Amino acid sequence: MKLSDDLLMLELDVDFGSGPSVLRPVLILDSEAGHTLVDAGIPGMQDAIRAQLAEQGLTLSDIKRVIITHHDLDHIGSVPAVVAESGAEIWAPQREIPFIEGDEWPQKRPTPEQAEQMLADPNVPQPRKAMIQRMTSMKPVTFKVDRALQDGEVLPLAGGVRVVGTPGHTLGHASLYLELSKTLITGDAMSSNAGQLSGPGPQVTSDMKTAGESVNRLTGLDVQTIVTYHGGVVSEDAGGQLKRVAGELAGAKAD
Repeated sequence: MKLSDDLLMLELDVDFGSGPSVLRPVLILDSEAGHTLVDAGIPGMQDAIRAQLAEQGLTLSDIKRVIITHHDLDHIGSVPAVVAESGAEIWAPQREIPFIEGDEWPQKRPTPEQAEQMLADPNVPQPRKAMIQRMTSMKPVTFKVDRALQDGEVLPLAGGVRVVGTPGHTLGHASLYLELSKTLITGDAMSSNAGQLSGPGPQVTSDMKTAGESVNRLTGLDVQTIVTYHGGVVSEDAGGQLKRVAGELAGAKAD
């Protein structure tokens, strides 16, 4: 789905064991600097990515870089396969690099011992157990990052893409703001459903207090469109919805 002259949204079907859902990586379009894929789904999704690009007359070789918002497996899983075919560089937020390169254990991935304990625990809900089984069945994905991204820097892509640090979901999570189209790519800093914006899922967010502060920081941007990785496009009063969610999270923190 082409959202603007500088942004294409992909839709990748997935089931983590608790029912079908959709992941939404995006492609930042720039005919001069080359196109940039933001996040890449779980392992094995390169064929689906290739097929959706082909619908727009593009190929994986048109991707010149992959930007990673954070290190969760459903965002980095197919990066190695995409890079192997495209030759793209990999860019990631500075604090996420140790997780991506394998120097630190992923924040939300249980160790084999922890997974065994949770699966045996009768108090862990079955959907959570199904997700644990699905995710731990996949081998950890690690690879080298070519460029570390810093909070506040403006990348020379598509008229200017600002890196906005939005920690909370993970330690180094970052969102991206396309300055020309006033589009905010949130990764997992927020979610949405049928065009209605909401905060990050508490059950998959490492630090909700920090996540709420990150959302509040985003309200300082002039936003016309928001794209969340889980949920898709928010276009109706996007800036107003952003302020609403920030207020809701601040209220929850106060309580």
